Amino acid sequence: MINRYLGEEEDSESSRESRSRALLAKLQEQVKARERQSASNTADEDDEEQRKRKREEPETEGVQSENERKTDLTDEVASSAKKKKKQKKSSTENESVNTGDKASDNEKSVEIPETSESGLEESKKTEESVAPQISQEPKAEDGSSQTTFHILGGFEEKTVQKVKRVLPQWLAQPDVIQRDIKNNLIPISEVPGICPTLLKKLEANRIQSFFPVQAEVIPAILESVSSGLLLGPGGYRPRDICVSAPTGSGKTLAFVIPVVQVLSKRVVCEVRVLAVLPTKELAQQVSKVFSTYTEGTSLKVVMITGQKSFAAEQTAGGVSHSLADIVVATPGRLVDHINKNSNFSLQHLRFLIIDEADRMIDGMHQSWLTQVTKAVYRSPGDTQTSVFRRILPGPITVASLSPPQIPLQKLLFSATLTQNPEKLQLLDLHQPRLFSSTHSGTETSTQSQEAFNFPQGLAEYYVPCTLSKKPLIILHFLLRLKFSPALCFTNSREAAHRLYLLVKLFGGVEVAEFSSKLNPSERQKTLKDFEQGKIPLTDAAARGIDINGVKCVINYDAPQYIRTYIHRVGRTARAGKAGSAFTFLLEVQEKCFLQMVRDAGSPGIQRHFVKPQALRSMETRYEQTLAELGKVVKVKAKKQK
Repeated sequence: MINRYLGEEEDSESSRESRSRALLAKLQEQVKARERQSASNTADEDDEEQRKRKREEPETEGVQSENERKTDLTDEVASSAKKKKKQKKSSTENESVNTGDKASDNEKSVEIPETSESGLEESKKTEESVAPQISQEPKAEDGSSQTTFHILGGFEEKTVQKVKRVLPQWLAQPDVIQRDIKNNLIPISEVPGICPTLLKKLEANRIQSFFPVQAEVIPAILESVSSGLLLGPGGYRPRDICVSAPTGSGKTLAFVIPVVQVLSKRVVCEVRVLAVLPTKELAQQVSKVFSTYTEGTSLKVVMITGQKSFAAEQTAGGVSHSLADIVVATPGRLVDHINKNSNFSLQHLRFLIIDEADRMIDGMHQSWLTQVTKAVYRSPGDTQTSVFRRILPGPITVASLSPPQIPLQKLLFSATLTQNPEKLQLLDLHQPRLFSSTHSGTETSTQSQEAFNFPQGLAEYYVPCTLSKKPLIILHFLLRLKFSPALCFTNSREAAHRLYLLVKLFGGVEVAEFSSKLNPSERQKTLKDFEQGKIPLTDAAARGIDINGVKCVINYDAPQYIRTYIHRVGRTARAGKAGSAFTFLLEVQEKCFLQMVRDAGSPGIQRHFVKPQALRSMETRYEQTLAELGKVVKVKAKKQK
């Protein structure tokens, strides 16, 4: 016990005596403190007293046994001290000083077990005080405990089904058009409803058979005007028609033939057909087809695309005097005539034709369709009393059908018609009917983008290259592989101009530039030159333009969007003919571009690798051409300043 509380013994008897006294005094103070503590706890509640008494009983017994042992030890120490007290009287005062210091150390050492014991008691009290609180929590009627604590865990993995796209019925179940043009040609005489006059004109233009899209759409449009121009079938408003078919499948003739046949019976000349197209070149092409099949009739075709001044279009075109039956326009100039030309009337409009409909939807920021709708239907405050007054149609009721009014029918055509109902809603279609050759046969699709059909005779290739080798590769294609005639597309008119200058300075091939920086007459001249063997380099001819004899399309700059790619490659392999398309791809572009093309439904795009040895013989001349090109660019820059 001495070793436990005081450490090792010292040899001096006086130190032993002082230690024993200090130990005795300390033990007596501990007993008194416990007695005071036990007396203060007697005032607690009955339940707590019983638990404390049960807890203190073993502690009291331990204290008593410990006191007995310490009392015996004290007696032994006291007796030994008396025997040797007389021998060390002289050193008592000095030892007493040391004893006081060591006694303080002894007090500290004795406090350690006390502190630990009191800590244990407090922890026990805390646990016992918490235990009844937990046990006293309210319980539900079914015996389960209610608690405000959030229980973590218990998460179960559930298989969540992917959200499937649900299309409207007219989009999900279209009238399917055959993709294969060559094996599904239909003689023009077998298509019902076409008048003999138009059949003769078709034969005069060397058209003996209709393509599948023409054989399906022409009868549908003629059926919608079976009751004449002023009334729809049965007196109801006719359904709008949407056509989605590959490039070069004959969509233009599909609306020209029925529209010309219907207007041939008109008496008064009014604007009854409005064809809206995104570019001037495409508008020229459509206007030319209309003029071909209205030749020899009293029908008048007018084009308003901004090629002429606004005043010239007002007078020369006859629009201001209602001497036009068919108007072919671009959105910007059309809005100008609606707002600024008071004599330009659309109150008798029967057909609104929207070609390249997907691009026209994207260009709705011009609000051209809203302007057309306001021009067609009179406002409620209009005091017009004409029998043929027109009111913006609403829900079909008995009152809305009496009196009848001239219906407005929309005809939409595109190679990449969107299947997004929200975008199509902008066109305000009435019970639309869809003719599509891109239908997958299911109502739902799990693909990340829409699928399109590519021309049957198209062979697709991609050419891995580096940025520095792209000009050499295109020179290799044009000079060595003799890819002519060919269309080469870039992503900007600046890139087209630089590439045009490079090929022209290199020599060996006829080349022409075709871009938006040229005026309309220069563009028209370029298209004519192309048919003679020149090669336009641009992105402006990507949509809709039917250029004869294109055997190869080269994407010098890879298109960023699948619709752009489809319209570019659609300049070849038209009308069932064969054609090739090459796309130059940098290493960082390959993965994304190939995945985009595959997701769009491409039958397969092959890799075409150009060996470095094939380009070495042109490198010296190429370096000289680059130096010459730099000088030319500097001279032009100075002239512009």
